[in-house]
Amino acid sequence: MAYASEPLKKRITIHTLLKRKKDQERFTCVALYDAPLAAMAEKTGVETILVGDSLGMTVLGYDSTLPVTMEHMLYHVEAVARGNQKSLIMGDMPFMTYATPEQALQNATRIMQAGAHMVKVEGGAWLASTITMLAERGIPVCAHIGLTPQSMHKLGGFRVQGRTEAQAATLLQDAQTLAQSGADILLLECVPSQLAKDITEAIEIPTIGIGAGRYTDAQVLVVNDILGLTPTPPKFSKNFLVEAKDIPGALTQYVEDVKAGIFPEAIHTFD
Repeated sequence: MAYASEPLKKRITIHTLLKRKKDQERFTCVALYDAPLAAMAEKTGVETILVGDSLGMTVLGYDSTLPVTMEHMLYHVEAVARGNQKSLIMGDMPFMTYATPEQALQNATRIMQAGAHMVKVEGGAWLASTITMLAERGIPVCAHIGLTPQSMHKLGGFRVQGRTEAQAATLLQDAQTLAQSGADILLLECVPSQLAKDITEAIEIPTIGIGAGRYTDAQVLVVNDILGLTPTPPKFSKNFLVEAKDIPGALTQYVEDVKAGIFPEAIHTFD
């Protein structure tokens, strides 16, 4: 089947993404941080945008996401929201801004008021009560499991998660718990492809993968990786600007390759 990228015609909502999962139609996500690229994402058909705390490394020059503050996130969420009217915008909750449900509610409110349509939090089953509180108060949530960069020191660095049977079982249980608690999307980072497939099939909410193989409902890449701006790109990334003539062409190729099941390939996947 041939796919062609085209501008978004309607605003993307949670219901749009649930229907994509039900119809087995892949969708795309790009992590980006400013108004011009946000506008370009809308024109090239990117359904979801993640204003990620990855901006700590991609924009601000830090060596991790840990120094990123609420003020950083609010500034960039506002910029992206000004540039894009149709993609679903997710705003990351920075390190230690959701340690308790009450703290999460206060900070998630600020991110939503800045223009996000959903917040993203990293962690497993311990987040269930927080997600339930946010969901009950009308704040959509993307839960993020697997490699969670905010926990890099606890995890011993940027390492693939879920390779042992015990780890895989825990991640599957976490996914089911978070979905049942009210999460609207589940992001899987750096987990074996088969585990990502098992999780995607086990829950009703859409999954977005990064370094999680081709069987998730969607893929996300950081725009710096798509455009070849990362000095040492991760295994799961691809420079789409190599084959494209310009930035819109690179984003378009990314969208088309994800929807056609061409990206990610085996070289971008962990087993």
